[in-house]
Amino acid sequence: MSRFLQHALAADPTHPSWNLPNGLCARWLAPGCVQLDGAPDDTDSVLLSCGVHGNETAPIEVVDGILCDLAAGRLALNCRLLVIFANPQAIRDGARYSQYDMNRLFNGAHSAQPELAESQRAAQLETLAAGFFHAARKRRLHYDLHTAIRGSVFEKFAIYPYLHERSHSREQLAWLQQCGIEAVLLHSQPANTFSYFTSRHCAADAFTLELGKARPFGQNDLARFAGIDQALRKLLSTPDASIAPLDAPSLPLFRAKYDLVKHSESFCLHLADSVENFTELPDGMLIADDGDTRYVAAGGAERILFPNPTVKPGLRAGIVVEPAALD
Repeated sequence: MSRFLQHALAADPTHPSWNLPNGLCARWLAPGCVQLDGAPDDTDSVLLSCGVHGNETAPIEVVDGILCDLAAGRLALNCRLLVIFANPQAIRDGARYSQYDMNRLFNGAHSAQPELAESQRAAQLETLAAGFFHAARKRRLHYDLHTAIRGSVFEKFAIYPYLHERSHSREQLAWLQQCGIEAVLLHSQPANTFSYFTSRHCAADAFTLELGKARPFGQNDLARFAGIDQALRKLLSTPDASIAPLDAPSLPLFRAKYDLVKHSESFCLHLADSVENFTELPDGMLIADDGDTRYVAAGGAERILFPNPTVKPGLRAGIVVEPAALD
């Protein structure tokens, strides 16, 4: 385990800062949250977050590898960088979360359950992200790195938070395509995710990136994450590097049509555990029911995303999505 990850997961972290090669300094702003200073102030500000779900280990390993190479002087840093290992306790436990799904507690949702450790952590991360981006002078970029519980028809896909009055960035979509992202969900409503918070409240180009299937530490084939790894390294070292134009026909876009909400413990999802994300839903298929509420597929072009009947009542148990196009 690297020095960074050791510190991020330490129950009582010490040594709040140290000097790195090339004039950089690593400052721990809070447990699991390290800012690397030394790049010019008038460059891009990049937030990399991982471990919002503690059992999604491959992104943690990718980000930790980048930090190790920055610390050793093997990788140059030419932007402002904040790295957040979001849920250290869940990472230590190898669990998705300890008390509550942290990625349902941002955008102020933590205030409804302030007694939860994950609520307190979400509030802390909001404050740190807002402070980091407040000092930004050029692009504000946030990539929240995840892996999914299930497999996916598109192994690597991105979720673009609802933008309200802002337009989708073709440049960012092109960058995602360069990373190996195979599809993008354009969200159609606010959410309580970390990427929505930074998009809405910090004016960042923010994305949730689903990069494969969740596996324990030591069981990840990091070669499958080479695309995002190389793209992030290039972004950090050469932020002004040109990006190939967006090849729109080869990047399928989807829009969230509606959520499958689990209202009670009577909720029944009529999909096998083996069904993958983005599986097509035949017209007329009963997707789920919950008492008098029935979710039925319509039209034949809909697909299922994040089906999870084990969530607590009141939470989303899946998203029904449909094909979309840029405005």
